[in-house]
Parts: sequence; C-alpha cells; structure tokens
Amino acid sequence: MSEYSVSTYKLDPSASNVVAYQGEPGAYSHLACKHSFPNWRTVHCATFSEALAMVENGNAYYAMIPVENSTAGRVEEIYRELKRTELYVVKEHFEPVNHCLLIRENASKSGIKRVGSHPQALAQCDANIKSLGAVNVAMYDTAGAAKHLSENDDDTLGVISSELAAELYGLKIAQSHFNDVVGNTTRFLVFSRHQKQPEFEPNTTYITSFMFRVKNIPAALYKAMGGFATQGINMLKLESYMVNGHFTATQFYVDVEAHFQDAKMQAALEELMFFSEEIRILGTYEADSYRKDNA
Repeated sequence: MSEYSVSTYKLDPSASNVVAYQGEPGAYSHLACKHSFPNWRTVHCATFSEALAMVENGNAYYAMIPVENSTAGRVEEIYRELKRTELYVVKEHFEPVNHCLLIRENASKSGIKRVGSHPQALAQCDANIKSLGAVNVAMYDTAGAAKHLSENDDDTLGVISSELAAELYGLKIAQSHFNDVVGNTTRFLVFSRHQKQPEFEPNTTYITSFMFRVKNIPAALYKAMGGFATQGINMLKLESYMVNGHFTATQFYVDVEAHFQDAKMQAALEELMFFSEEIRILGTYEADSYRKDNA
C-alpha cells in the first residue's frame, strides 16, 4: 500500500469520476465498471494493489475489485491486499460471466491445442477445456490473454475472455458460454478512500463487511461469533487466512446481513470485541438487488 495520511491526501479533481480496475480493457472487471458506473471514466491497472493505490493516492475515486465467483470460489489475491489497505467498501456489484472461447480469425476450434486465461477463468471452464483435449495455459488476465493472442500468430491457441475483448482485439468467438456452469457470476466490491455509510432504514437490506483476529484461546472463534447467532444476524461469508505466516494468528473476513448502526449488530460486535485482538469495519452498504432476484 502506498503511504498517505488524512492530512496529506488530496483527490485529483480530474479523478472525481474515475474508477480503477485490474486487467486489460475488455476484462470482466472492466465490464463491471461499465455496468455499475456507466458514465465514469475507467483506468486499467496491472494488479489489484495498483488499482487500490490509484484510490489511495487520489488518482481514482473508486476501485472495482472481484472477491469471489460462484463457480471457482474466492479470489485469493484480494484477501492479502485487504490487510494492507485502509480503504472502505462502499458498494457491491454482481457481474454475470459469459466466458467465450476466442481464436484468431483464420483458426478453427478443432485445431486448438492450448487454452490460455486467468487461472480463475480456466477453473470455471475446466470441463469444456478437457473436452477439447487442450492443455491449460495460465495467464495474468482474461483480457490480457485476448490481447496476447491478437499479437501472436498462433492458430493452436485459444483464450477464454469476454465478448467485449473479442470486439476490442479483433478475435473470433469459437464458442460463447464456454463456462461449465450456467449462471456463473462474479461478486465485486467497490473500494473508496471515503467511508459512505448509508442512513439506516429498517426495511432495507444491508451488508456489513469487517475483518477481525481472534485471541489465541480455546474456542475463540466459536465464542467470538456467538453474539451474531444470539442476535439472529445472518452471516453470509466467513473467510480465514494466516497472518504473517504464523499458524497461531488467524485473520477472518466476514460479511453479515446487518447495518452497523443496528442495535443487534452493535451488541454482536461488543461480544466479538471481547474475544478478538483486532477488529476493522470495512464498510456498510446496501445489498445488491442480485441477492434478492436470485435468492
């Protein structure tokens, strides 16, 4: 994370309507930006840390970051970044994924020997890749894979990317909906330098995201989470990962269906604090309509 302080941070006026994302133009993160912020300028970055740093340094207002996929599970890299950033989560966005198998204009699907893409995309299309008898080739980005193919005369290579990438890089769609599972969807979180907690309204569904580290005592996690159970708060996600390579220090990421200001949430957090070394609230935001539509 780039260094900054509240006193020195200054948003570039030209960045007030800029959203940063990881990947080349045409990546699914790019699509998520276009759908969630249709009138904003987008800036592509090579890594998640660079996209977050754009916001930290005042060169972008938001960063659009993928955190999990309905087929391949969590995006591992972002949980390492969460420990280093001081940004807040202000919004979630669900992006349906239509993986396309892209080839060069004069190539044929039957001639594909290798399929390249980001490891997440390869995992989401594993059965279809095997049906081709092709070998996986891990690349840093889905749209980057499309760009690579457009710049190399290789008719034995196919790549998994989006329809937008096919259009941007002049490639042919050999097969649309190449993903193994229908309804494949990626969840994104929008990060901001400024906390934007919505006013609590009883009839609105909210998500609160936070991280915590339990004390190294027996049944610490069970006891720490007990308050959410007794308060009737629905836990949507619980992820764990080690801190600084120590087996005795475990950090947890949590999404719960509650507003930070709700009295029940405050009571649950009070109990959590008793059994935790550290708690950091990432943000409270309205639940995306996708959750209700696909319940």
